[in-house]
Amino acid sequence: MTKEISSTQNPLIKQLVQLTEKSRERRKNNLFVIEGVREISLALQGGYSIETLCIAPDICTDAHRSKLLTTVSPSTEVIFISTEVYQKIAYRTTTEGVIAIANAKTQGLSSLSFNKKNPLILIAEAPEKPGNIGALLRTADAAALDAVIIANPLTDLYNPNIIRSSVGCVFTNQIATGTTQEIISWLKQQEIATYCAALSASVPYHSVDFTQASAIVVGTEATGLSETWLEHSTQNIIIPMQGAIDSMNVSVAAAIITFEAKRQRGFQS
Repeated sequence: MTKEISSTQNPLIKQLVQLTEKSRERRKNNLFVIEGVREISLALQGGYSIETLCIAPDICTDAHRSKLLTTVSPSTEVIFISTEVYQKIAYRTTTEGVIAIANAKTQGLSSLSFNKKNPLILIAEAPEKPGNIGALLRTADAAALDAVIIANPLTDLYNPNIIRSSVGCVFTNQIATGTTQEIISWLKQQEIATYCAALSASVPYHSVDFTQASAIVVGTEATGLSETWLEHSTQNIIIPMQGAIDSMNVSVAAAIITFEAKRQRGFQS
């Protein structure tokens, strides 16, 4: 049986707002908010559990409503909300009138698993901007990478800006987080070579062998990678620059290196 909510003062609506705005609430409750038909559909395909599905019938089309209602679990609570309520809780203006509360996944390094001996991984150390994280996740999805790891994360991966900028690819990638030292230790245990994008002691990115188990590591545009990464790098790599500056957007650099690695592998998944 579906419920209806028309008051913005309803406790569930207040909870939705808190989950959207505050990472503390997301961590405490192990819940987060997803907006949009595509994003919710990708989350379901990625094995995420949807607790509550809110539909604004005056905005959501019959086709979108039917698609979601036939895809979510029978245990998912479905609530019809008024347009006023939807406008109160919607983080974006073009999310087709559907918003969901989902359960977060565990994202420790131990959760990663690979079905091949030579996984290709993208690692980003302390990326500052949700937009850059989203772009990195889109690259990882496009290249069908085996995992993305965020070292020393500055925000949780269910930040609505990351979900939005990744166009739902936060749900399509295998993702883990950890400290720089934890990740380096894990890479050594897994016998994965580490290629760090850096200016010093570097060779051109296309000259290394990415066909073995490999991790491409990128840092922030402002400071690059920490010294700890450089000390444990199998080989530092660089994208030769021919202009007046010596760096480019981190997500662009990661994409260039990633697709060179995929080229070496024959673009096999």
